[in-house]
Amino acid sequence: MTNAGLDVAVHERAELGEGPTWDPATGRLIWVDIVSARVHTYDPVTGRRTVMVTEQHVGAAKPRAGGGLVVNLRDGIGLYDPDGAFSWLVHDPEPGRRGNDAAVAPDGAFWAGTMRDDGAETGGSLARVAAGGEVTTVLPVVACSNGIGWSPDERLMYFIDTPTRRIDVFDFDGEHAVNRRPFATVEEGAGFPDGLAVDAEGAVWVALWDGAAVRRYTADGALDRVVGLPVQRPTACAFGGEDLRDLYISSARVGLDAPHPLSGSLLVLPGAGRGMPGTAFAG
Repeated sequence: MTNAGLDVAVHERAELGEGPTWDPATGRLIWVDIVSARVHTYDPVTGRRTVMVTEQHVGAAKPRAGGGLVVNLRDGIGLYDPDGAFSWLVHDPEPGRRGNDAAVAPDGAFWAGTMRDDGAETGGSLARVAAGGEVTTVLPVVACSNGIGWSPDERLMYFIDTPTRRIDVFDFDGEHAVNRRPFATVEEGAGFPDGLAVDAEGAVWVALWDGAAVRRYTADGALDRVVGLPVQRPTACAFGGEDLRDLYISSARVGLDAPHPLSGSLLVLPGAGRGMPGTAFAG
């Protein structure tokens, strides 16, 4: 286990920091604090930060092709225009349920997960949301929908339902995910898999909630690297920076009696690998 070179990108006391995403159009990292209903941005060149408060818990925020953001909120999928104007793309409130992690597929569709506030094992789902707002339910029964990502050749999709302790993989044809099977399993005592990122070599990086680490699994599912962290609850990771070689890691302090001083901060491991360019939401 190593954490050589680990640094703090943003000192923050986020309750449930999540979903770091690099936006190449603006040269900024986007991330959220779910329970505090905040969307953060960070420019690693200038150090400039912004914070936008949403009206609801926000599970994920991703860039849109025309500017602005698509957000996975408590009651559905929302759109922010570049001028800050808000509209609902999908409004589907269900008491006790909220949006959680999400990702944009290579074709520009938004894959959005949900979960129950009480953590019920059958209360969440995973859906594909097209640019026009058409919703296709992919997985109707999920406990805690988390990490989503695609292989460099776009033929595989990875997905995490956190309580299962597994990273699963699907065959992907550009629109449909089929043939779900285990890719890797996190053993008892090592924490729970949360958010993930896929690098340019096809390896999968996974943040381990209650595991104080990020792991890298090779494309064949073999554990390749473990990065120890000072925070107990890392939540997700993403490559960013001009050359996509820096791994940014979000973290949480929610539920901890004695959180580490850096819990809730955005960490960075410079030169961790080489990421893949992301896709903006087409809607």
